Amino acid sequence: MDKNFSGKAFLLDRNNINTDEIIPAKYLTYVDKLPLKSHLLEDLKLESFDPESITWDDYNVVISRSNFGCGSSREMAVWAFEVNGISTLIASNFARIFRENAVNSGILPIELGPDKINEIFLTFSNTFDIEIEIDLKIQTLSIKNSKNKLDIPFKINSFDKSVVLHGGLINFAIENY
Repeated sequence: MDKNFSGKAFLLDRNNINTDEIIPAKYLTYVDKLPLKSHLLEDLKLESFDPESITWDDYNVVISRSNFGCGSSREMAVWAFEVNGISTLIASNFARIFRENAVNSGILPIELGPDKINEIFLTFSNTFDIEIEIDLKIQTLSIKNSKNKLDIPFKINSFDKSVVLHGGLINFAIENY
């Protein structure tokens, strides 16, 4: 499966963004992913962040800080990113169940050390032209805008990499079992 993990990046400069903020509990009655599309991050409290002003279709990557996806284990939080075309999430770490839900849905969760995340936010905060190129095969990412560029290696285990490259756990299982 050829999935694009690169693209324009959106920065969420906060720790502990939880699943209730990613997709509010009142939308958990949906059994389809599409109705979640317009509600991504609508309850997130972050200075200068207005979820109604963001066109998520413009972005493929979201970068945040630590403990991303903490809270309840709802897979709808990952679905809200997926239905909005977000193919890559970058943080210093993810809540365990959220991270597994991302991999199982074919979304690439990249964990970078806190120092690298700080460097990204210091270098690229207050800019809107951030592009990321990801080479999953050699596990590197290049983040750049019109003034700056950072090249960063990352690690992902071979099983998760294979699942993500197949577009998620169901596609992986169909092809391999």
